[in-house]
Amino acid sequence: MFEIRIPEGYMMDHRGALVPVDIVKDVDKLRDSLVQEIVRSATHLSEVLAEFKRKAMTDVSAFVELSSEKYNVKWGGTKGNITLTSFDGKYRVVRSINEYITFDERLEAAKLLLDECLKSWTSEASEELKKVVNFAFKMDKTGKISTARIMGLLRVDIKDTNWKTAMEAITESIQVSGSKAYIRVYKRVDDTDKYEQINLDLAAL
Repeated sequence: MFEIRIPEGYMMDHRGALVPVDIVKDVDKLRDSLVQEIVRSATHLSEVLAEFKRKAMTDVSAFVELSSEKYNVKWGGTKGNITLTSFDGKYRVVRSINEYITFDERLEAAKLLLDECLKSWTSEASEELKKVVNFAFKMDKTGKISTARIMGLLRVDIKDTNWKTAMEAITESIQVSGSKAYIRVYKRVDDTDKYEQINLDLAAL
């Protein structure tokens, strides 16, 4: 990437113009220095965390493969989720794979079927249920439908044929659009059975 060289004795402002250092206010220089220092530290920390995640992921995968082949030991649960615990039980490393779910055109068919359900039930359909269905299909400001709200409809047990057909349409419309892997590290709380996460999130520290 091309980097602009700033001549000695000048500072570049937010419009890209070169400004002589001598006419820049001291408070602006001090603010700029502080921001630049924090950004450098944050960039370094981000690189360290990225390297930590890469190495941890690689090491866990290598261990799982080695133990499976050499010792015939299987680890973890479904879809790549794995929990490894230290011998003394004080620490845990959890690798989890979160899948991103979207819906194809069959979701629209499900909505039409649910609309028919609500019309046919008339007085039998509670206002609360109508609100739940309409809220589930409500789009956000970016035009996206909440996956959690749609999936929540699948937990509503209704015997109506159209409702069941609509739930089948929702289930068949589910598409896995991608996945993201996470590494979480935990330590046991004193001598209890509870574990607390070693926080790597700046906002939570």
